[in-house]
Amino acid sequence: MPSTYKKDKPWDTDDIDKWKIETFKPEDNFGGTFAEESSFATLFPKYREVYLRSAWPLITRSLEKHGIACTLDLVEGSMTVKTTRKTYDPAAILNARDLIKLLARSVPAPQAVKILDDGVAADIIKIRNLVRNKERFVKRRQRILGPNGSTLKALELLTECYILVQGNTVAAMGSFKGLKTVRRIVEDTMANIHPIYAIKELMIKRELAKDPELVNENWDRFLPHFKKRNLSKRQVPFKVTDKSKKVYTPFPPPQEKSKVDLQIESGEFFLGKQAKERKAKEEREEKMREKQEKKKREREKEFVPPKEEDAAKEKKRKRKDGEEGGKKKKKKVAVDGEES
Repeated sequence: MPSTYKKDKPWDTDDIDKWKIETFKPEDNFGGTFAEESSFATLFPKYREVYLRSAWPLITRSLEKHGIACTLDLVEGSMTVKTTRKTYDPAAILNARDLIKLLARSVPAPQAVKILDDGVAADIIKIRNLVRNKERFVKRRQRILGPNGSTLKALELLTECYILVQGNTVAAMGSFKGLKTVRRIVEDTMANIHPIYAIKELMIKRELAKDPELVNENWDRFLPHFKKRNLSKRQVPFKVTDKSKKVYTPFPPPQEKSKVDLQIESGEFFLGKQAKERKAKEEREEKMREKQEKKKREREKEFVPPKEEDAAKEKKRKRKDGEEGGKKKKKKVAVDGEES
C-alpha cells in the first residue's frame, strides 16, 4: 500500500529556518489568564542590598512588559516574582525565576535582564562541593579567571556566553549549547584539568566549522589528544628482589629464634649474675680496643711518607733525553805538546 503521508509540501521551502524560536505574543495565548498564581522567591546576601535597591526600578519595568510582578523585601533579604492577570506567556515566570537567581549571584541588572529574551538561558554551577581543600579550591577557581581575566574572556568569546565567577558558584548566560560547554569546562577545571586545553580545542573547532568541506566530517583527527601524566610520588625500593626465582612452598617460613633461645644455645642463659656482668664488660672492652686501633691507624696515615715514584721517573726522562741528543765529544788534552 503506498504511503499517504509522504506528500510534497509546497509551503515547505529551503529558506525557512526550522530551528528559529518564534516570539510568543499575547494573541498566541488562547487559554486566557492563568487559573492559579505561581511565585518564586530567593534570598540574596547582605552586600547586594544597596545595589538591588538602586537597580530595582529597571527590573520592575522589564518584568512588567511580560506581566510579572516583583517584590524586594529588605527586612527578610529576599526577592519574589509572581504571575498576574496580565501574564500571557507561561515561560515568563520561569525566566523571572532565573532573573532573581542571577541578581542574587552578583550579575549586573542590565545583563541579568537579558534572560527574559528568547534563546537566552542561564546556568548557575556550584563548584564549592567539587573540591574539599579550601586552598586547592581557591587555586582552581583562579584558573577559570586566568591572569588579568584573560582565560575567562577567551571562554566568553569561544562559547558566546556571559560568565561570572562569584564566591562558590559560576553564573553563565547564553545559548543551551554554550552553557553545556561552559559547565563541562568549569567541572573539568575543578577536577584539575587546565582550561587552556579546552580553549585550544574550541579554537580548532571554530576554524573547522568555517570550512564547508569539513562541516559534516569527523573532527577527531584534527583535535589534539593530550596524554594523561600520572605523576606518582611513590618511592621505588633501591633493591628489587626477583620473586619469580623463588621456589613456591606451601609451608610457612621457620620461626626466628628469640633472644632467650640464642642465650640458651650459647650457654649465657645459665651463667650467674657476676659471670654475665663480667662477660658484658669483656665485650665492651673488646669493642673499645677495636675502635682505638682503628682511630690509631687513621692517625698514622697522615705521617706515612708518599712513594718517590715521580722523582725517579723524572730522572729517567732526563737521562733518556741526554742519550737521544747524542754522545758528548771528549775534549782533547795536550800533554807535553802532544795530542792524546
